Amino acid sequence: MTKDDIIALPNTHLRQKSKRVGVVTNEIVKIITEMEAATISWDTSRDHEVGVALAAVQIDKLYKIVVVRNNYENKEDHTFTAFINPEITKFEGKLESDYEGCLSVPNVYGKVPRYSKVKVKALDSKGQEFRVTAEGFLARIFQHEIDHTNGLVFIDHIRDNRDAFFRLDDSGELKKLDYQTEIENNKELWA
Repeated sequence: MTKDDIIALPNTHLRQKSKRVGVVTNEIVKIITEMEAATISWDTSRDHEVGVALAAVQIDKLYKIVVVRNNYENKEDHTFTAFINPEITKFEGKLESDYEGCLSVPNVYGKVPRYSKVKVKALDSKGQEFRVTAEGFLARIFQHEIDHTNGLVFIDHIRDNRDAFFRLDDSGELKKLDYQTEIENNKELWA
């Protein structure tokens, strides 16, 4: 799979809840590999960004599967960890607003409030349950991706905050988005 296989709004599949994986089959393992390939393909096409994670729904597979890059600070590291049926078992810390982007919401960024710490349980690619505690940016990644498995995208959290939206300019800097013009030009995105 490539970056071109990543679906984007207004594709209605992004608004559907994904189904739990009952058994980790060869098909599920193949989907994980495809998710990783699509993320790397997207990543290599961007100068100023790193693809840090992807949910299966983003390649139009309605399964509760998320892949997270092992070292999201190193664009050359193409290894991931799969989280099958990921679930946040506890939100901790405080709500903090910070920038988020999404491979399925092209060129739009937002300052989204998320908890600073979460506990997550999931199955690995062999079907074994494991748990992680994530803080900071990794906690944000989990909340963002698990939202995808529930039919939510980051703009849903900030829809009513017109000052929370940004675009990346040609130099890689975030610039405030003209919210009203954006809505008028992309009504299907904001529906």
